[in-house]
Amino acid sequence: MPGESAAERKERLQALRAAAELATGGADLAREEAPAVEPEAPQEVEEVAAEEDLSGRTVKFRNYLPKDDELLTKKVPAVQAPEFEEPVIEPTAGLDEQADDEDAIASLAPRKANWDLRRDVAKKLEKLERRTQKAMVELMQESQAAAQAAEEEED
Repeated sequence: MPGESAAERKERLQALRAAAELATGGADLAREEAPAVEPEAPQEVEEVAAEEDLSGRTVKFRNYLPKDDELLTKKVPAVQAPEFEEPVIEPTAGLDEQADDEDAIASLAPRKANWDLRRDVAKKLEKLERRTQKAMVELMQESQAAAQAAEEEED
């Protein structure tokens, strides 16, 4: 709490600890007063840890072929995948259903890889198409005007 002195904070924390001890039934107190255990020698600790690690484990070789005969007995046989049998569909039965299935498959098929590029370029292509049409019309009008001028000169 802002503006709180160190003594007030200490009293508040002691009150919180006391309330926590009452709520847990003194479990924290028993933990704090437990006698200190002398650490074992490093070699003894490693031996105990090694025994604990190996107590519930067994070695299984799935992808490794051991060279030792004792370890070879612990090799697990390779798992065989079950064979897949493709269902047989009668060609004459359910033509309508098959057509519906094909439509469903087509709707589920992924879009072509460049669909986003085509979408982004569509506006630019429309503008170019309009300009191309205008240019073609102008060229046609010029050729018609030239043809009419040539006819008038002949007459």
